[in-house]
This record gives sequence, C-alpha cells and structure tokens, in this order.
Amino acid sequence: MSNTLMEKCLAKGMRVTSQRQIIVGVIEESEDHPDVDQLYRRAVQEDDTISIATVYRTVKLLEEAGVIDRIEFGDGRARYEESGEHHEHLVDVETGDVIEFYHAELEALKEQVAREMGYELVDHRLELFGRKLKS
Repeated sequence: MSNTLMEKCLAKGMRVTSQRQIIVGVIEESEDHPDVDQLYRRAVQEDDTISIATVYRTVKLLEEAGVIDRIEFGDGRARYEESGEHHEHLVDVETGDVIEFYHAELEALKEQVAREMGYELVDHRLELFGRKLKS
C-alpha cells in the first residue's frame, strides 16, 4: 500500500511535474488544514514561479483523484488535508485551531442512529466547534 501522498499520486497515474511535487510536499508536510492561499504562500517559498492558478489546478486534481479531502469549517474557506484514516475535527472557535480526533463510541453511535432510521451509513463528516474550558 502506498504511504506517501506522492506515492498515492503516482499510483493514480497522475503526471507529477516539479511544481506539483512541491505542492504535494507542502500538503504532506502541513500539520494544519491549509487553504489554497496558505498552500500558495508556502509553495512559492520553494519555487517563486508557481502561480496561484497552478495551486488551484493541482488541488482540484488531487481532490478529484481522491488523495486529498476538502473540508469546510464554516468560515468560507475550503481547507485541505491528505486523505487517510477516518477522523473527526474539533475547531477552537477562538483560535481557529483544528484538532483531529477519533472516538470509537461516537462511531458506533452514528452507525446505530443510521440503522434506527432505516439506513446503512455510507459516509459522514462531523465537525465540532468549541471553546477551551477555563481551568
């Protein structure tokens, strides 16, 4: 099984130019969930000939290939992350930080709710929005 985002792109038969390699590398190294503008700013630090249009096209291609996911947290900006193991997001409404988490009981509850309503759950997304508790 492919491990890196670049390997996933190659496995999908994508043509990988030097500029795409940089953009893919930026996505792969991101610990946050960057939008296209953030990806562009990071990519041009490595190659100042990369245009914003190239970043948009590459992101669209990667999304259509299923190797990255588009996420929207209600702030009007599409953000991106590498496709991988299922997880949810908790967004800190004060800082904008996004915390990834997995909770087995929550997963089971979502399956149960779908079954009780007469459905088989095939996909879902869950974003929680919160404020850090004062200690």
